[in-house]
Amino acid sequence: MGNKSRFVTIFSAFLLLASLKGCHQQDSKKQNETGGDLVIFHAGSLAVPFKALADSFNVRYPEIKIKSESAGSLASIRKITDLNRPCDILASADYSLIGKLMIPKFASWNIQFAGNEMVLAYNKNSLKQELTNENWYALLLDARVRYGRSDPNSDPCGYRSILTLKLAEKYYNAPGLTNRFLQKDNRYIRPKEVDLLALLESGTIDCIFIYKSVAMQHHLPYLKLPDSINLGNPKMEEVYRQVSVEVAGNKPGETILQHGEPMIYGITIPKNSEHSRAAELFVRFLLTDGGEILEAMDQSMVIPVISGDTSLLPEPLKPFIK
Repeated sequence: MGNKSRFVTIFSAFLLLASLKGCHQQDSKKQNETGGDLVIFHAGSLAVPFKALADSFNVRYPEIKIKSESAGSLASIRKITDLNRPCDILASADYSLIGKLMIPKFASWNIQFAGNEMVLAYNKNSLKQELTNENWYALLLDARVRYGRSDPNSDPCGYRSILTLKLAEKYYNAPGLTNRFLQKDNRYIRPKEVDLLALLESGTIDCIFIYKSVAMQHHLPYLKLPDSINLGNPKMEEVYRQVSVEVAGNKPGETILQHGEPMIYGITIPKNSEHSRAAELFVRFLLTDGGEILEAMDQSMVIPVISGDTSLLPEPLKPFIK
């Protein structure tokens, strides 16, 4: 073989290896976009519906491994803002927290996707007297009755419990009602609302402030509260906004003011997402097929609405947003 032919053969082999290497890099890039662990931080009240969502999503996208972490929404957000932990999807029980604590530094946009309302779940074996809309606040203040709530500085259900009490104080014309509740049974405060379930089921406590969806998912008896105080009716927004509560912000000593408003959940893909393509697929699945799944899990869906920098919403999600 002449020198020229040998050179052509070697050069052709080099091009083939380079081509194979390029294909391998493209395949690796594609796998990195949709494979690996999709990290989701979500509110405790979303644990059951998001497990069902993940199972259905994996039927369609088996290469995407979902790693979910359940915590109070404020605690979940601080994993990103304070601890710099990578996260592909953040789902909060209160959409407003994303706007106040994450946008624009840690996220660009925020999609409102679900609703809920406050109820009083109870243990029918330990609570001997019938719970009604006329007697619940007097009954829970009885020294023989123990009630639980979640931490308002970690969990929206915690500060929504306080907002509900403040609204009840107005609704029932009962001055000082909120303060009396806040001074009682503080040993039963937990980081998130689902942490109270074991205490309730064991009879350690008799009643808890919790979301309707969680009570239904766990087959708990509950008292539906009047719309004027349950934070679940969009038509009562002006009434709800008459009360507010301060909760801890991102920095030590910093607080944010949370006004009463109809309950709306929010979801975003943080800027530090390492699997943004897979995250987009999951959010798109939530906004389409996920609606029926969440409704079946007693988690009501709302018409998706976006806030923040709408121009940065990923293209695959735009057709599904109002």
